[in-house]
Amino acid sequence: MSDGRSKISHLLERLSQGVAAHNRENPGHRTWGIGMAHFDIERLGLDEGEEILPGIVLQADGGVTGAFRVLCDGDHDREREAEAEEVVDAVAQEARELEVVHTGTGGTPQPIRPPF
Repeated sequence: MSDGRSKISHLLERLSQGVAAHNRENPGHRTWGIGMAHFDIERLGLDEGEEILPGIVLQADGGVTGAFRVLCDGDHDREREAEAEEVVDAVAQEARELEVVHTGTGGTPQPIRPPF
């Protein structure tokens, strides 16, 4: 087996593992492509738009050299934003629960005044 052929078989194995992991973690998303740096696509002797795995096309996406990305129809940024909002809400709720109110001599809370 030539060295070039073994590199492609190793690449295909890694790509299929990446797609399988993505599909397992994101069952509602449909994987349609692999994103790679244009330099890597040329270096491997492949063509953009080529079907690299069954139903998966190769796409130059301006990413970093030496890495690939699984491209799908899901919106990962929206999911991350929703998770971040949940964390912010949880922290805000926790802060309200831990809030301490100091009372004055009359038993009513002292008004909060901003520092001037």
